[in-house]
Amino acid sequence: MFSRDSRILIVDDMATMRRLTVYQLGILGYRNVEQAADGQQALDIILKGINEDNPVGLVISDWNMPLMSGIELLEIVRKSRHTTDLPFMLVTAEDERTQVVRAIKNRVNDYLIKPIDKNVLEQKLHFLEKQTKSLKAA
Repeated sequence: MFSRDSRILIVDDMATMRRLTVYQLGILGYRNVEQAADGQQALDIILKGINEDNPVGLVISDWNMPLMSGIELLEIVRKSRHTTDLPFMLVTAEDERTQVVRAIKNRVNDYLIKPIDKNVLEQKLHFLEKQTKSLKAA
């Protein structure tokens, strides 16, 4: 999995969901976890991290949020040369084909289905780590 020091950003408009994800990551040994209530706040955190040479290492974002949705955040992240390869997971209950295709076209790394299960989260982090390592080796 990612280093236990990896900077992980949880993005969800529901504070309860953010706290639950932070708790589950804590059980898995991750302590450097930050939170954002919407995509715009998350984008601000991501950009600040780049400017301060302390980049976010993984984004786990809800899909449906006010101000800026998770998919909109993903689209912006993929357009910037600084964040184009930032590992990004969408958390959703969405299964509409057009939604999934939009996320795939924007190179989402993986999905988590609500409610998030700790064991599934652990498996997804392990898979994402392998995926990220193989991209860096290429």
